Amino acid sequence: MILHEIEPNYNTQRQTILALEQKYPFMKAKKIGESHVGRDIYTLFVGNMGNPTLFAGGFHALEWLTVSVLLKFTERICSAAYADDAICDVDVPKSLATRGVIIVPCINPDGIEIALSGADSAGEYAQTVLDISGGDLSSWNANARGVDINHNFDAEWEILKQTEQKNGIFSPSPRRFGGYAPESENETKALCELCREFNVRKVMALHSQGEEIYWNFGKKTPRQSRAIGEILAKSSGYSLTAPDEEIATGGGFKDWFINEFAKPGFTVEIGKGKNPLPINKFNDIYKKIEEMLMIFTII
Repeated sequence: MILHEIEPNYNTQRQTILALEQKYPFMKAKKIGESHVGRDIYTLFVGNMGNPTLFAGGFHALEWLTVSVLLKFTERICSAAYADDAICDVDVPKSLATRGVIIVPCINPDGIEIALSGADSAGEYAQTVLDISGGDLSSWNANARGVDINHNFDAEWEILKQTEQKNGIFSPSPRRFGGYAPESENETKALCELCREFNVRKVMALHSQGEEIYWNFGKKTPRQSRAIGEILAKSSGYSLTAPDEEIATGGGFKDWFINEFAKPGFTVEIGKGKNPLPINKFNDIYKKIEEMLMIFTII
């Protein structure tokens, strides 16, 4: 049913979500905001929303395989809940009775559409994209306004801004420009408001690539975060580590979540290779991390 074998453009995402809604009425889909071009940002809800775990993907345009992973994971848990079945020896219906899941498959639909379909897909921002990129979209990771969503969260944003400028990034760019203020972008605001609305217990942001797990950010990192990270690493074979570039620290979603709520937040870099990871690697990547995703849901 789910269109895993093709690239997850906006229409494919919508068709997949509609198909899931129709087959599994207990899964609720909600629009939590719109991108700057006007594309809906969808969130999927399954289980008990009293203390949910949140997964988010599609932050960076070239990392569109994370969208496919989260849609597949949604299908898997819905199918198991419907059939009274287990995933990786986890009783899904029993778990969802007390552990809800919130999934944001694609927080940057404009950026991913640009990466998959070109600058014309940016609508009124098409010329902006061409001007910023010089016509070369091979490194485009930003949204339609040239802002890197994962540099736009309010987590040591001012320090990150200084680091961007040290690296020659002063204005909208294909990657790593965090905007002129934290939460300046529709996409960032939508995700922050979602976390504020629900009593989210912990979050996992999916990126690519490297097969790495990042778990800490500053003094508010919960004591149990490293232990959780070690469990995730063991189940997936990924490495528990920290970013090795100064410009990759701060401004990100998991950084903001830890700093804002003093709750566990993780970034997981799926797969290995050069972005965008090819769709023919999807099945292998997903199989390697499904147990980790399931464990994170219930832990």
